[in-house]
Amino acid sequence: MAAAQGRLSDGAGGMDDAKEGDQDAKETSPLPFRAAVDALKGARLRPEIEIDPTRPPQRLAPYSYALEAAVVAEDEDLADGRLVLLHDPAGHEAWQGAFRLVTLIRAELEPEMATDPLLPDVSWSWLTGALQARGLSYGEPSGTVTRASSHYFGGLSERPSASQIEIRASWTPREGLGGVPDTAAHLAAWCDLLCQIAGLPPAGPGDASVVTLPQRRGPQSR
Repeated sequence: MAAAQGRLSDGAGGMDDAKEGDQDAKETSPLPFRAAVDALKGARLRPEIEIDPTRPPQRLAPYSYALEAAVVAEDEDLADGRLVLLHDPAGHEAWQGAFRLVTLIRAELEPEMATDPLLPDVSWSWLTGALQARGLSYGEPSGTVTRASSHYFGGLSERPSASQIEIRASWTPREGLGGVPDTAAHLAAWCDLLCQIAGLPPAGPGDASVVTLPQRRGPQSR
């Protein structure tokens, strides 16, 4: 399994491509944020997950770090997503904490699945279930589940209709010793959700309760 890797952003100058800028960002970031990011970098993930650093948002919090990931099987993407760690040392009233995790996950669906009236509720339960399955404490969850269908006409009429599910969510990971949340476990839970929406089987006996997305459209070419 690969370890997650990435860069730090101090929220002011953005992600510096130079190694010197990266080191400066690490040195000026608060210790709890650096520890939370180091835990993300060291997380061990399923081999189907391809994960890379990406430029984090600059105005949501004083400090931020972002990863983008895809579930890949036989060189084809089954689902993809982005996970952002935000940190405000002064705390944030809406978060009810100093850290916040924000995510976007997308996957293709069979068109008939997109019409299932229970799909949004079930999809949201996958997120909360993934966190609970790893025994994680969190608060202030919020988000949306969106399903969309595309139909092609004219010069594009030969393309088959396509449907997609999208989960946007955020939650506050509870802080542990030293004011640092268990970000590695939250990343693992997020990857569980990503694999679940991609339709992969559970990784092991401990995940036997996971119900994967049925009748998902075939993988997309990368």
